[in-house]
Amino acid sequence: MIVAMTGVSGSMGREAFAQTMELAFVERIKILLTPKHKNDKLEREIKLRCGDRVEIIRGWISDSASCEKLVDGADIVINMAAVIPPHSDKSAKASYLCNQLGTMRLTDAIAAMKKQAKFIHTSTVAVYGNRTLAHPWGRVGDPLLPAVFDNYAMHKMIAERYVLESGLENFAVLRQTAMLYEKIIFSNISDGLLFHTTLNGPLEWVTARDSGYLIKRILEREYEGSNADFWNKVYDIGGGAENRRTGYDTFADGFSIMGGSPKAYFKPNWCETRNFHGLWFADSELDGMFGYRRDTVEGFWQAMGKKYKAFKMARMLPSSVISLFVFRRLLNDDNSPMKWLKNGDEARITAAFGSMEKARSLPSDWKHFKVEDAKAYGCEEEKPLEAFRDKMLSHGYDESKPLDELGISDMQGAAEFRGGKCLSKETGATPYKKLLWQCSEGHTFSATPYTVLKGGHWCPFCQPQPWNYDRLAKKSPFYAQVWYDSHSPEEDEVYSFGNDGKARMERSEEEKA
Repeated sequence: MIVAMTGVSGSMGREAFAQTMELAFVERIKILLTPKHKNDKLEREIKLRCGDRVEIIRGWISDSASCEKLVDGADIVINMAAVIPPHSDKSAKASYLCNQLGTMRLTDAIAAMKKQAKFIHTSTVAVYGNRTLAHPWGRVGDPLLPAVFDNYAMHKMIAERYVLESGLENFAVLRQTAMLYEKIIFSNISDGLLFHTTLNGPLEWVTARDSGYLIKRILEREYEGSNADFWNKVYDIGGGAENRRTGYDTFADGFSIMGGSPKAYFKPNWCETRNFHGLWFADSELDGMFGYRRDTVEGFWQAMGKKYKAFKMARMLPSSVISLFVFRRLLNDDNSPMKWLKNGDEARITAAFGSMEKARSLPSDWKHFKVEDAKAYGCEEEKPLEAFRDKMLSHGYDESKPLDELGISDMQGAAEFRGGKCLSKETGATPYKKLLWQCSEGHTFSATPYTVLKGGHWCPFCQPQPWNYDRLAKKSPFYAQVWYDSHSPEEDEVYSFGNDGKARMERSEEEKA
């Protein structure tokens, strides 16, 4: 087997590459490294350690020639390349080139192969957008409502749809949940992004090591010839019951190894109250197939506490000192909600809190802020998907019927639930045959039933920019059932980036009229 990979300099990619090297049946691994100087050292290390078994291609994923060279001769291509927040927040161009255009280039290169490689594309939980404890349980097919102004989620969503609609012979889209990696604390205390986390929002974690192990297990099953039921689907990479938390719990887990807590280090009003992302996954299909979950959040943080002296030293310092020099300094970062409030950035503040007034009225004292108990919402439940039915969002069609048995009337009902129509007149529908649809705004587009019903995608013209969810939710029960968990039906804002790259907000045309 010849395996091609992107993103091996990242957390998941590094683990996937190392664990794939353990597979004797993998004859050669082809990897794409950017021409950046920081990768020169990595290239030397890989060559010294792996020899001729690894072929290194220096190029950009957004470059067609580089992608064609990478996939040439490969049996499986695994795309783990990503520009993630906060870098994607600061550079929309970098996010677009890697997360969106790069995936498109790679998909096109595979499609052009005489013998197509099988394609595994890594997407993200961020495409689902904000969730609250009103609907913490999620699964594939749920509405995709990427957070307003989130370049990463926006470009990942577009890229994912491109893969689903490409007509590739064999693909799989893996939506990665929040990931624990070795330097996660050091990365997160360097940017105001830390305070984008909603304290009472659901989060499910998986370690980079287990994500890498998932890739290894997929390759093993492919080599055994037992992967026929895996291809041409979308999956969620979840961490399971032991790894479900809230935003507050996550901070508490990480800060405990420094001898502190969220209440000791910062104030509750520093964090957004909406416009983030995170779920507890009700669908554990991947773990059932590959058994990749081994690590726990608790075990991860214990290991980090033992490994790094910095955390041991932090335990000797007063919490007020850590608060001042580690956390308070982030309030002046351009990516901090408190900086937006200070600067009167109404668009970002409204997206994150509901309004300037709501942001200013949040309690600064933990005594007046309710920290929700995740266990009270069933985060520790590990049950079959059917057991979660009463807690999950509706997808607008009879899910007891296999997808290939759904007819055109089912498509029409699903489209109506999304505020639109299915314009195709065929008496039957197959999962991967494109149909013609129309959204509530009158846009006409083609998409396969799988992309719509199991992927959760809808109109490519309405999403994801400008972010017009307030208007769409008024016409779409599919969106409304989750959007109004953190928004009011009275809201009618349209969010976008201006030509200068700055966040903008305006009332919808209907509201103006």
